[in-house]
Amino acid sequence: MPSVDTQLVFFMASILLALTPGPDNLFVLAQAAQHGKMAGIAVTMGLCTGLLVHTAAVSLGVAAIFQASALAFALLKYIGAAYLLYLAWQSLRAGADDNGWQQSGNRSFAGLYGRGIIMNVTNPKVSLFFLAFLPQFTDPARGPLVPQILLLGLLFILSTILVFGGISLLAGGVGARFRKSAKAQIFLNRLASCVFIALAVKLAMAKR
Repeated sequence: MPSVDTQLVFFMASILLALTPGPDNLFVLAQAAQHGKMAGIAVTMGLCTGLLVHTAAVSLGVAAIFQASALAFALLKYIGAAYLLYLAWQSLRAGADDNGWQQSGNRSFAGLYGRGIIMNVTNPKVSLFFLAFLPQFTDPARGPLVPQILLLGLLFILSTILVFGGISLLAGGVGARFRKSAKAQIFLNRLASCVFIALAVKLAMAKR
């Protein structure tokens, strides 16, 4: 296994990466502001489940497919972009009464958890990032690489839970004030729609 010092350096680097504005934390922020703290937590757990998939993909060599195949990379990213556009359309159509995360089946904890999984798994850039990032902190002299990569993936997930959980609580608290007003609710829905569209465009234009 990686040394304790290596694990600490990796964990701190992961915290900083989680704090850096990107598609995942913006997605959590938008969902928490729009639907509440628990919505952000649900999405965060879904995103972290997706990270488990990417960690497994790297450890088993599957992630290398997206590095080698332009078709596989393009197919997955366009599926992800289409899903984000679908979420944008839902938010655009939502009225003030549709904003509470418990008021609609597709905004249940399970539904939002699923959103997080789809959002993360359909982004091939995450697999490529893990493929480049995780092996830098492994050491063949300290044992098999697969257990080391799995451990590093779990540390990255822990850092994500801490940071994204904080974002959920903060954004959910601020959004709660807006959700008391029908006009503000509609504004949050429109703002979330814009965020989803921007993330979809960014993902669709992503290159290996």
